[in-house]
Amino acid sequence: MSGGGCSIVWFRRDLRVEDNPALAAGVRAGAVIAVFVWAPEEEGHYYPGRVSRWWLKQSLAHLDSSLKSLGTSLVTKRSTDSISSLLEVVKATGATQLFFNHLYDPISLVRDHRAKEILTAQGVSVRSFNADLLYEPWEVNDDEGRPFTTFSAFWEKCLSMPYDPEAPLLPPKRIISGDVSRCRSDNLVFEDESEKGSNALLARAWSPGWSNADKALTTFVNGPLLEYSQNRRKADSATTSFLSPHLHFGEVSVRKVFHFVRIKQVLWANEGNKAGEESVNLFLKSIGLREYSRYMSFNHPHSHERPLLGHLRYFPWVVDEGYFKAWRQGRTGYPLVDAGMRELWATGWLHDRIRVVVSSFFVKVLQLPWRWGMKYFWDTLLDADLESDALGWQYISGTLPDGREFDRIDNPQFVGYKCDPHGEYVRRWLPELARLPTEWIHHPWNAPESVLEAAGIELGSNYPLPIVEIDSAKVRLEQALSQMWQNEAAARAAIENGMEEGHGDSADSPIAFPQAMQMEMEHEPVRNNPVIVTVRRYEDQMVPSMTSSLFRAADDEENSVDIRNSVLESRAEVPTDVNVAENTRRDTLDQAVMQTARTNATPHFNFAVGRRNSEDSTAESSSSTRERDGGVVPIWSPSSTNYSDQYVGDDNGIGTSSSYLQRHPQSHQLMNWQRLSQTG
Repeated sequence: MSGGGCSIVWFRRDLRVEDNPALAAGVRAGAVIAVFVWAPEEEGHYYPGRVSRWWLKQSLAHLDSSLKSLGTSLVTKRSTDSISSLLEVVKATGATQLFFNHLYDPISLVRDHRAKEILTAQGVSVRSFNADLLYEPWEVNDDEGRPFTTFSAFWEKCLSMPYDPEAPLLPPKRIISGDVSRCRSDNLVFEDESEKGSNALLARAWSPGWSNADKALTTFVNGPLLEYSQNRRKADSATTSFLSPHLHFGEVSVRKVFHFVRIKQVLWANEGNKAGEESVNLFLKSIGLREYSRYMSFNHPHSHERPLLGHLRYFPWVVDEGYFKAWRQGRTGYPLVDAGMRELWATGWLHDRIRVVVSSFFVKVLQLPWRWGMKYFWDTLLDADLESDALGWQYISGTLPDGREFDRIDNPQFVGYKCDPHGEYVRRWLPELARLPTEWIHHPWNAPESVLEAAGIELGSNYPLPIVEIDSAKVRLEQALSQMWQNEAAARAAIENGMEEGHGDSADSPIAFPQAMQMEMEHEPVRNNPVIVTVRRYEDQMVPSMTSSLFRAADDEENSVDIRNSVLESRAEVPTDVNVAENTRRDTLDQAVMQTARTNATPHFNFAVGRRNSEDSTAESSSSTRERDGGVVPIWSPSSTNYSDQYVGDDNGIGTSSSYLQRHPQSHQLMNWQRLSQTG
């Protein structure tokens, strides 16, 4: 069939043929060109890790096989600039439409907005859809139209929305293929020779691909879900859904998961099965946390780099690569922590409870910068997910309004007997402790010498002594928190005295990753190009205003940018270049749109800190609107008003009240949008 008038369906993290709105739209429109562009350099620091790339390779092969059975195939492109590659496909195939599904991490928001601008300018009709969430971030607001700042309030609103999430779509019966004879596929290389041996082991435990994700969902819903409320904290057995890698790559839609689980909930409710109902509510809460991670990333695009509570910018993190190495290698002297880190390295997987244990130890006991831990998770997890990992680490670090109390240290010894009561998990991953009786398995340093000798353990030799004593860690943490409040008070006093920079110099930029984790990054040139006006559709991705990224460098002779004027245009703005040299002024996306694509252009998100007066925080949010079905729907731009919520919750995770926040009520204010880029 001729390629003229065909549609491109751009696959990203939606590697499935069922419940795929972009694919469904392409099939309705006629002939389809299915495209996947591999451009990892665009991700900056967050180049996919080894196990994540292995999963992607298998998932793409599975998707290509499914598309071939329906009548087409997957065109793959290797690129350093996705939009350049899409333009090449347009030129080669004569495509007139582009369909894709939304992503919500800041790099994707910038890229997708730019794709719409550039391809529209080339005469291509571009439409995008929600395929990753129950509700779009801009649909869930409080009674005053503002985004929620606590998970419990957000999730309560989601569960009480006046309309249910849309039902999942069936896969197409067949796909008419566009003419790809002039559109060569590139061979994508996801692993090097040194990685193949380790990757071969992954296939024993995991089966990537959308139909396998469907099987995993069915297995969980008909099995472990019933006793999920009782067993979810057990790390020594398969008690969770194992759906997170499938969800990250979009092999199964969250809408399908939600609907499947809700069907069980109704069934069990009719049967009076209270345990089943409780399990469903707790599992749906975990789905809600994934929703919330996208919600936070959309509303606060710096959340993977900056704490959301301003006082945490002044915390004196311990920059110790020796501690970091011991944690990575599972040599901290705390068996539950070490078992978790060795499992992570060996398998690319960690039980949710163990993730909390190792990350809490990292932040509270070792006091290492939380972004280091988040980046290591990104490099090593099969389900590495920037939004979810940022939410998890911010929660552990006490940097969310409803995060875990920063002054509470969980003792791995006591936690160990809760989630690994018989020591089977520790023995599996720490064979040097395999003969240690359960009585001592989580605290071998207390075991009598005779017991250690019988078990073949020599502490400090074949298994390390604790790297930091818990009691001393508590003292160090109290001292660090005291220092944090002193730093914050000094900075506030300096600002009140007219010294804008304050004393929080270490907070002006995130602590650099250790050298072993550094990646070469190219800087994108500053551009100043005409704005291209586009027509908005209801399905279009909303883009948050990120006007706080405008700044004047210290040696810039121009007048500082008036933030309030920057939100007056008819649509919100997104920065394209937020990691720039000190003498370069950031440009907004509107200034950066190009008539034709450029190569090697990567938006990086190391948010440099601008200098501006505190009164900028009173800037008004955008009041732009768009039409929908004859009505007017606001294109939401985040409010810049300071406000606080009551931080109340349970003891089961996000939503927990923070005791140290209650003792310091001034910290109850979430850093507002304009000031957010200044938190460290």
